[in-house]
Amino acid sequence: MEQRLTIIGLGVTNLEVSNEFYKEKFGWKLMDSSNESISFFQLNGILLSLYPREKLAEDAQVSADGSGFKGFTLAYNTRSKEEVDSLFEDFLSKGIKIVKQPEEVFWGGYSGYIADPDDNLWEIAFNPFLPLDEQGNTIEAT
Repeated sequence: MEQRLTIIGLGVTNLEVSNEFYKEKFGWKLMDSSNESISFFQLNGILLSLYPREKLAEDAQVSADGSGFKGFTLAYNTRSKEEVDSLFEDFLSKGIKIVKQPEEVFWGGYSGYIADPDDNLWEIAFNPFLPLDEQGNTIEAT
């Protein structure tokens, strides 16, 4: 199996609300292949897919029940601490749920957390040990 990730699929409670969150709050654009049943956002090299939670659970043949911490986070890395702070100011002005304000963290970086409408956690971080290329892809530090 090749070492790669193609799609991150999130089961959402309300597809329309989630679409608006990612479009209006993050400023992301829906792909043309999106429809009333599923949404796709092209990221740098992978897709974020939004699909109704009940239908996603049915497809995977698992229960859709569940609450609290989901056992994973999504991460958006920046090129500086200042960029993290700027994003949080923007999130606050847009009414995005701030879970944890940005701060210096134990591993040597700077990060905070926000939540989308389904309480999926997004870490917004500056990691001085994980440089980004011009497209925002991680590159191995030299």
